[in-house]
Amino acid sequence: MHFYGITLNSCVNPLDESAKNTLFWRTMAQRDYYEILGVARDAEQDVIKKAYRKLAMQLHPDKNPGDKESEDKFKEAAGAYEILSDPQKRAQYDRFGHQAFSGGRGGGHGGFQDTEDIFSHFGDIFGDIFGGGAGGASGGGRQRRSRNEPRRGADLRYVTEITLKDVISGLEKEIEFDTEESCKECKGSGAEKGSHSETCSTCKGSGQVVRSQGFFAMASTCPTCSGQGTVIKNPCKPCKGKGRTSQYKKIRLNIPPGVDNGTRLRVATEGEGGYLGGPPGDLYVEIRVKDHPKFERRGDDLFTEISVPYVQMLLGAEIEVPTVTGKAKVEIPKGLKSGDNVKLDDEGLPSLRGNRRGDIYYIVSVEFPEKLNKDEEKALREIAKIRNLEVRPEGSGLFGRKK
Repeated sequence: MHFYGITLNSCVNPLDESAKNTLFWRTMAQRDYYEILGVARDAEQDVIKKAYRKLAMQLHPDKNPGDKESEDKFKEAAGAYEILSDPQKRAQYDRFGHQAFSGGRGGGHGGFQDTEDIFSHFGDIFGDIFGGGAGGASGGGRQRRSRNEPRRGADLRYVTEITLKDVISGLEKEIEFDTEESCKECKGSGAEKGSHSETCSTCKGSGQVVRSQGFFAMASTCPTCSGQGTVIKNPCKPCKGKGRTSQYKKIRLNIPPGVDNGTRLRVATEGEGGYLGGPPGDLYVEIRVKDHPKFERRGDDLFTEISVPYVQMLLGAEIEVPTVTGKAKVEIPKGLKSGDNVKLDDEGLPSLRGNRRGDIYYIVSVEFPEKLNKDEEKALREIAKIRNLEVRPEGSGLFGRKK
């Protein structure tokens, strides 16, 4: 039986410790990497990462103290993940197998010096498992990005209300809000002019302290520097060492015609000020359109109800109807029925995506008079006679009640 060209029977017996270690890495490398992690050969990267996380949690040396077999499997899993998590190495492995890495570090298949090497190499994995970028009690993980680097300010959200009439015409509106920006006196450092911040001696600049509890390493915000990684001996007076000051803003906002309920307008660089010279965030203004007492909006079209006298419904007419901005004329066709609608072209809402404008739809209901005068009743009786219709005798009310 041969592994990487070495005959087991030719090894010195008993094996010394260094020979055992060398033999372990060479024999271990022959196991299929997909088999080690328990994933299919076509597994996506997130599946591979999840499988390795699970194995790392099960086999972590802090969870299995003194268990050499678990430690070896822990290293084996790290070696497999090193190859399969790298698309280029994975492609080479899929094509050539273990021979693709025969000339690399430890054969290119997990030749880590020890568990410390694994922790530093996969700090993101162990940071996810044990918190705060710590690789457990045995490893230090990767240091977080410094809070003292220039950073972009946060985006802000503002809600404003407009009317349906404003949607048609568009408007310029003044809005006011409070935000924060870097202190102009200390330029966001928090330190008085002529002085500077110093690295926190408690967390050594990481902003976190790590306490071991069994096989877990619990990370928490450093109590000395409040997670900043630095301490200020001489704080800036205007901002009291915070590096930030409140700012009241008043800006004029152009709201274009055609906006809808929920439309968001982006105003670049009007958000929270940046940190330590970083760029400011943006302001996002969300539009809320107030309900109209008469008109209902459906996209760019408007709908409303109107009552039309029964005579005009029967004979047809041109009548005056309300619009959002005033009044207009609309044609009522002869013989229109209650529940039908008539359309007024191009009097709806403008579109944000073009020059067209929606329409207004008037849903018609028939309007009857509460009382008929003598001439009206006489005319209707003549119509009933022409149409050979039986009606109540003269002297009855419209709904059959005696006058």
